[in-house]
Amino acid sequence: MMDTKMFCYQCQEAAKGTGCILKGVCGKESHTAKAMDLLLFVVRGVSVVADGLRSAGQVVPPEVNHFVADALFCTITNANFDDESIIDRVDKGMALRNRLVEASKSKGISLPGIDELQWQGRRDEYDVKAEAIGILREPDIDLRSLKELIIYGLKGMSAYLEHAMRLGYDDDSIHTFIQHTLAAIAAKSLPADEWVKIVLETGEYGVKTMALLDKANTERYGNPEITKVNIGVGKRPGILISGHDLKDMEELLKQTEGTGVDVYTHSEMLPAHYYPAFKKYSHFVGNYGNAWWKQREEFSTFNGPILFTTNCIVPPLANAEYKERMFTTNSAGYPGCKYIQADEDGRKDFSGIIELAKQCQPPVEIEQGEIIGGFAHNQVLQLADKVVDAVKSGAIRRFVVMAGCDGRMKSRDYYTEFAKALPQDTVILTAGCAKYRYNKLPLGDINGIPRVLDAGQCNDSYSLAVIAMKLKEVFELNDINELPIVYNIAWYEQKAVIVLLALLSLGVKKIHLGPTLPAFLSPNVAKVLVDTFRIGAISGVEEDLALFQLL
Repeated sequence: MMDTKMFCYQCQEAAKGTGCILKGVCGKESHTAKAMDLLLFVVRGVSVVADGLRSAGQVVPPEVNHFVADALFCTITNANFDDESIIDRVDKGMALRNRLVEASKSKGISLPGIDELQWQGRRDEYDVKAEAIGILREPDIDLRSLKELIIYGLKGMSAYLEHAMRLGYDDDSIHTFIQHTLAAIAAKSLPADEWVKIVLETGEYGVKTMALLDKANTERYGNPEITKVNIGVGKRPGILISGHDLKDMEELLKQTEGTGVDVYTHSEMLPAHYYPAFKKYSHFVGNYGNAWWKQREEFSTFNGPILFTTNCIVPPLANAEYKERMFTTNSAGYPGCKYIQADEDGRKDFSGIIELAKQCQPPVEIEQGEIIGGFAHNQVLQLADKVVDAVKSGAIRRFVVMAGCDGRMKSRDYYTEFAKALPQDTVILTAGCAKYRYNKLPLGDINGIPRVLDAGQCNDSYSLAVIAMKLKEVFELNDINELPIVYNIAWYEQKAVIVLLALLSLGVKKIHLGPTLPAFLSPNVAKVLVDTFRIGAISGVEEDLALFQLL
C-alpha cells in the first residue's frame, strides 16, 4: 500500500470507498487513529489472558469486563478524539494485562499467543508500535475483512452493553464471548469458513445484548409509548444532551429540576421523550435540531451547553464559539472540552453545566411543530389487532424497514426521496438517526396508524426484530422472510454493523444497504453475504421501488 499516516475503514465515510490514510473523514487525526490501534492491541492482550483464565476455570475480575467494553466503545467512529484519554486507557490496559499474566503464571496457566502481545513500551515508542499492529497487520485481505467485520460488530455490541451496565444490568456470557472472540482474533489461525461462523455468532450475541439493554431501559423507565415531541423552544436557558445514554438523561433531569434551566434532546436522544419516567419533568422541553452531522450550525444557535454522552461528535471548527460549551462523559472525549467523571457510586455532578447554562441566552428557534414517535415493540404489539386488520384488508401492503444511521453525504438524499415516493399503502418502520431523513415529512397515516413508526434509538432496531417475529407468529408463517416487510437500511458506524449481524443471525434476507457497501468487505466476503443472505446495495429510487415490488 502507498505511504500512509494511518489506515481506517470502519465507517461508511471511508475515503474514496477504500479507507482513510491521511486523516479520517470523521475528523480523526492520524495520531488519534494510531492511539486507537494501540488500545485495541492492548485489548486483545487483555482478552487473551482473560480467556485463558476462564478456560482454566478461574474467575476473571469485573474490571476486565469494564475495561474491554469501554475501550471498544471509545474507538467507535465519532466517539473519542482525545489522544490523552485514549493513551491513559492504553496505560491502564497494559497494567491490567500484566497483573492478569502474573496471576496466570502463578497458577501454571498456559497462554498461547500472549508473548507477542506483551509489549512493554514507553509513551515515546507508542507511535512506532502502532504502525505494526493496526488493521493491516493481517496480510490476507479476506481474513482481514472477516476479522474486522467481527471486531466492528463487537464494538457496536460493547456500546449497547455499556449502556445496560450503567443501569445495573449485565450478562457475563456476553463479556465472555467478546473476550474469547478477541483472543481468537489475536492468537488463532482459522480458515475463512470458521470466521464466517463467528460472524453469525457475533450477530446472535448482538441480539442478546440489545435484548438486555431493552430490558434495562424499560424496567428502569417504562415501556416507550406514543408521544408527540415539541421541536420548538421555550424562553429559558437550556442544556442540549446528545448521544444515547439514558442514565445521563435521568441524572441531568433530576439535577436541573427547579433551576430555571430547560433540557432538550439532540439527534439519537430524541427517543428519551417516549419513556414514561421522563415525562414528569416539566422542564424537559423537546428536541432541538436534526441528525448528528448538522451539529456545527445547530449548536451555534442553541446558545447553551451541550453534553455528549456517547459517540456522534463532529469536531467543531477552530473558530467555533460553542466548543467552550461542549462537555463529554463516559467513553466520549474531545480535547479541550471538560470531561464529567462519575464518582465511585456511578453518580455525576452536572452543576458546572447547569451554572454555565444559567449564563447563556435561550435557544434560537430553528423550527416549530411536533414529531411523533414511541413505537417500540410493546406499543406496536398493543396495536397488533389494528395492524393485522390493516394488512388483511389491504390497507397496508408493505412495511419498509428504514432504520440505521444518517450521514452528511449528498447521496443520503436518496432516503428522503425514497420515503416520499413510497405508495400510500406502505408503512415505514424506523430506528436510529436515519429517521431524520423523513420523520418530519407529511406522510400521513393509514386508518390512524402513522406511516412512520419510530421505535427509538439505533439499539431499538431490536424492537423491529421483535415486531417482525410477532407478526410471523400472528400470520402463522414458517419463515420471517415471508412477511410483507422489505429492508432498506442506511448505515454509518459500528453500532449499525452489529444491528446488521443481528438481523442476519435471525435469518433475515434481502437486506439492502446504503448509501454504499462497507469498505471493509473484501470482494470474496461481500460475495458470501450476497450469495447467502442476498444482501444488496441501493441504486436509484425508482429502480429500488420496482425491485421491492412497491410500484
